[in-house]
Amino acid sequence: MMYKAGPLQKIADDVKIGERSYIADFINLYGCTIGADTKIGPFVEIQRNATIGDRCKVSSHTFICEGVTIEDEVFIGHGVMFINDRFPRATTDEGTMKSLSDWKLEPTLVKKGASVGSGATILCGVVIGEKALVGAGAVVTKDVPANSVVVGVPSRVRGERTIV
Repeated sequence: MMYKAGPLQKIADDVKIGERSYIADFINLYGCTIGADTKIGPFVEIQRNATIGDRCKVSSHTFICEGVTIEDEVFIGHGVMFINDRFPRATTDEGTMKSLSDWKLEPTLVKKGASVGSGATILCGVVIGEKALVGAGAVVTKDVPANSVVVGVPSRVRGERTIV
């Protein structure tokens, strides 16, 4: 089934959207892949070379940048920010605007069944383990072990996730 964008959606022709996925209005998608049965809320941007798995939920006001891979059955809360550049700058040392060749993409992976709470910031180069829970407002600077709960700034392991 081919997805047809509505008038309040900005979906580039190179976006791949799986069957039965729901894409809200006021979104910006380009060069990304979204799996089947996934829900993307309003005011979400997903950049090129980002991948969202099957049966995921991405809540409103979230930014998923290039280099982020989100596996199946992942929950992303409201206003989650992913970062893909460890040393962001607008210009080079010479003062000219940076181009694509002037920075290093650092990929991020969110594994199957993980949950990321609202307002969390995920720095580049980390892996969030299977079924891990990132608390609301956390700043993730290091890998998160599977089945763990992390909270705080910077985030720290506070326990294990009990799946009901």
